[in-house]
Amino acid sequence: MKIDFTVIGGGIVGVSTAYHLIKKNPNLKVVILEKESQIALHQTGHNSGVIHSGIYYKPGSLKAINCKKGYDQLIKFCNDNQIKYDLCGKIIVATEKKEIPIMNNIYDRGIANGLLGIRKISSEEIKEIEPHCAGINGIWVPQTGIIDYKEVSKKYLDLFLALGGEILFGQKVRGIKIKANNSEVQTENNIFETKWIINCAGLYSDKIAKMSNQNIDVQILPFRGEYFNIKREKEYLVKNLIYPVPNPNFPFLGVHFTRMINGGVEAGPNAVLAFAREGYTNKTINRNELFETLGHSGFQKVALKYWKDGLYEMYRSYSKAAFVKALQKLIPEIKKDDLEVGNAGVRAQACDSKGNLSDDFLIFENENVINVCNAPSPAATSSFAIGENIASLALKKYNLNL
Repeated sequence: MKIDFTVIGGGIVGVSTAYHLIKKNPNLKVVILEKESQIALHQTGHNSGVIHSGIYYKPGSLKAINCKKGYDQLIKFCNDNQIKYDLCGKIIVATEKKEIPIMNNIYDRGIANGLLGIRKISSEEIKEIEPHCAGINGIWVPQTGIIDYKEVSKKYLDLFLALGGEILFGQKVRGIKIKANNSEVQTENNIFETKWIINCAGLYSDKIAKMSNQNIDVQILPFRGEYFNIKREKEYLVKNLIYPVPNPNFPFLGVHFTRMINGGVEAGPNAVLAFAREGYTNKTINRNELFETLGHSGFQKVALKYWKDGLYEMYRSYSKAAFVKALQKLIPEIKKDDLEVGNAGVRAQACDSKGNLSDDFLIFENENVINVCNAPSPAATSSFAIGENIASLALKKYNLNL
């Protein structure tokens, strides 16, 4: 099969990228290779479904720029394609005085990132928005919403296929050979001859990248986020979305409450090291992947830096009582019996050998390959913008603009 672009990975970023490639240049032969039997099974399919506003991200960063642009594009895309969403808004809640300076910094970032309508709110206003929530101050963020990103991904795919694109399932990539005029992508079943490759393999993006460039200093560390569902009779405790003020010294947002677009309310997640890259429970262990993570010098430095927070997150993973205690900071009424085990997702967090966790989208370019090696949250919110940007980068790089 003669192919212009092979996109590796059928998550929301990969499918969006493939769609934008063929949308911008319909003369291209574009193929998506996906190792599973359907799209959006991993990070996209285990996503909590939040439309992020961009309030947390450093102004000027790729995350901030793509989240703001991608948010607007996502809303328009959903309106144009009858995809259900709800811009219900969220509150970020400070429960202790020491959190107020951090909260103020988040507010300033939101203003710098161009968010409109955000405002600081008092404890009384918190109660008006979320009657069961406890807090001394907060931020109201009207842009935040909820959606089903699997549905968005499927629409990207439908449009891609309608333009002549192709997706092949059950194609786990085993190797890449870069040649003078083209490249070969070797899967368990086939060899595909292609001019250019775009790697959007998520949890395995580093492994795919190193198939064509061993010198890339990045490894994916898998962190599992575990959720509880609030039982139906107690869902009244949460009207929409309630977030804590995040710990600035820990690279995760902390446990929060999220109403889901298709019904139900999630509580979580915590953040623990997964024992496999697709380890959605603490009983799923891939020895090779676990030893690879534990032996990585970057992970060892991260573990040394965050060992206290990491131990607490691990303890909370095995102790429902500890998890509930963390939730009670935001909603004191919540009880252990109000929760039942919910879903879990694994975040692909890029880390270099020095222990630097990438806080932004990370793209490496080779001669014939573009590697997207860090696209965590808000990648789903930003998926339209990220896909468009990667497609534009590729078309410009290879002089394919019409």
